[in-house]
Amino acid sequence: MDLGTAGASARREHERRRANRHQRVNDKHPRIGKVLLALADEPQHETAWARGASGEERVAEALVKHRGDAVVVLHDRRIPKSRANIDHLAVTPTGVWVIDAKRYKGKVAVSSPLLGSAKLTIGGRDKTTLMDGLKKQVALVRAVISEIAPDVPVHGALCFVDADLPLLGRLTFDGYPLLYPKALARRLNQHGPVAARQRRELLTQLANHFPAA
Repeated sequence: MDLGTAGASARREHERRRANRHQRVNDKHPRIGKVLLALADEPQHETAWARGASGEERVAEALVKHRGDAVVVLHDRRIPKSRANIDHLAVTPTGVWVIDAKRYKGKVAVSSPLLGSAKLTIGGRDKTTLMDGLKKQVALVRAVISEIAPDVPVHGALCFVDADLPLLGRLTFDGYPLLYPKALARRLNQHGPVAARQRRELLTQLANHFPAA
């Protein structure tokens, strides 16, 4: 079974964009193109892909290091009929976990005003849409699981590297935890009702429906 490679599709997209930029500059300035490229900073739309890939890789490394034998993680899974992907899918005794890796700097906070909707901010910036993406992924995975094992829970989590989560207490948004990789691994390692045989069946179905990207 192909468990996938964390960050692989984001790395490919970063390299594709970088190669296209180099080609454009060299075509336009054949004599000094290499000099211009050496002096120029990489544009933000390229660095974002590299940063995202690094975040997925670091989450994967931590999960591999801290997960128990009963936990298997699929990395960088392609969503059928979509250009989007799921960073990590973990099959565990407590069910299936959809894990969205995020690499941001700044304080992570959740505000719940008396009037209006809850808001997720990172470094003071509104990042509530991150939760919308996670919810959509959870819904897609739940639809697959419901056809083969409707009693198996499907969980979701945002997993952060570099960002500043609260030292005390547990941060959640609409019931979804916001965690560092090591804390997430502890969740994945918890005992649960999903037996080994069923976990193997779930793993096969998920790997087939969400192939490596």
